[in-house]
Amino acid sequence: MRRHRNVKIVATLGPASSTYEMIRALFEAGADVFRLNMSHGVHEDIRKRHEIIRQVEKDLGRPIGILADLQGPKLRVGVFANGSEELVEGAAFRMDLSSVPGDVHRVNLPHPEIFAALEAGTSLLVNDGKIRLHVNACGKDFADCTVTVGGTISNRKGVNVPDVVLPVAALSEKDRGDLEFACELGVDWLALSFVQRPEDVIEARGLAKGRAAILSKIEKPAAVKAYDAILQVSDGIMVARGDLGVELPVTSVPPIQKRLVRGARAAAKPVIVATQMLESMIESPVPTRAEVSDVATAIYEGADAIMLSAESAAGKYPVEAVRTMNDVALSVEKDPTYRSVIEASRVVRRESIADGIVAAAREIAEATNIKAICCFSQSGTTASLVARERPHVPIIALTPLLSTARRMALTWGAHCVITPPQDRFKGAVLAAIKAARDDGFATEEDQIVVTAGVPFNVKGTTNILRVAPCDERLISRVDPE
Repeated sequence: MRRHRNVKIVATLGPASSTYEMIRALFEAGADVFRLNMSHGVHEDIRKRHEIIRQVEKDLGRPIGILADLQGPKLRVGVFANGSEELVEGAAFRMDLSSVPGDVHRVNLPHPEIFAALEAGTSLLVNDGKIRLHVNACGKDFADCTVTVGGTISNRKGVNVPDVVLPVAALSEKDRGDLEFACELGVDWLALSFVQRPEDVIEARGLAKGRAAILSKIEKPAAVKAYDAILQVSDGIMVARGDLGVELPVTSVPPIQKRLVRGARAAAKPVIVATQMLESMIESPVPTRAEVSDVATAIYEGADAIMLSAESAAGKYPVEAVRTMNDVALSVEKDPTYRSVIEASRVVRRESIADGIVAAAREIAEATNIKAICCFSQSGTTASLVARERPHVPIIALTPLLSTARRMALTWGAHCVITPPQDRFKGAVLAAIKAARDDGFATEEDQIVVTAGVPFNVKGTTNILRVAPCDERLISRVDPE
């Protein structure tokens, strides 16, 4: 099964998409990676969905990526004596550590770490920013505030603290248990929530022990400020626009999205644009024009993947949502403007032999009638470097490791093929020819570019490039055993 687009689609699974029939339908409609949201559902539900995905993978013969999204610490107010209260603009309101049920004047905030980090003049946001409080004075167990945006505040609503770096670990006890469970299941990617600093990512990587790649969700102002350092220690990035739009002015999210995408592209690391992409399709069989434009913008920016959340997890039209994303991608990538935008935003890297090899592969493909760039990769690094170039021809990523193929399901343009291990370049070329012809990328009259690293099966040794005819008889004449 071959995709005729480069951008990948991530679909979140949930109550609306938990059966074999639905998950297979989502994959056939265009989903490349499935997201398991660890915030919802017990471990047994997650296990069943994981098993179904792997069965679909086996039945259809295509590697499928699985992303487990960790919840992260949840900061919430306590409870109110009346269940809720109405806060009016200009009123005084206190948050404190007292466990007494709240009223219109105060409520419990059971997080001493927040009080430890607060300063006068900072803000507290409640219920996804619908209520805003200005901190006038604070101490180790209280914060006296003025309501700047009023509204209804009720039991256990979430609290955001956008102005300070909180002394809170990105991994709660629940996250640690979920991380181990997900790694034991065999997921391919772990999405890390509440990232504020590179140390958060390093901690998660240490716990994962190489069993899954680490994808950092950029959803807090502190993460935006420390983005370059976080990117360096991450395997991938998610632009989590929902929380960014709560803790930062919504008008700042589009330029931040563009900066994050370009940074990840330059680092040859996959980047997902997420949140509210087709939100109306939770209830409607068709999206709004603005949503289609939003999806298209992410594709024009060169994002590796675009993601559905509630649309596919709990919506009424999960398959239609995936199909809509697929159709938007096909339309955008056929647009002549798409290539000019992608090429204008390409970052040139010439820091290693591998950089030169993949750049040469793209340039050769653009200057001649090459049908595909085929790259052999043990870890996925070579394929990621080729994808960074955003070539106009398909990328066939060949690897002997199923785990690598599954992780590369998130990489822009990568069509992943499992091949037998190779120890000689001629064998690699023949395997590339077979993959290109079997999967419909080329005929025996065509040519492909093949890149690999010699010696084989050593990470980071991309050092050879060959233009090869897709007629294996010609290869045998030129390269006898």
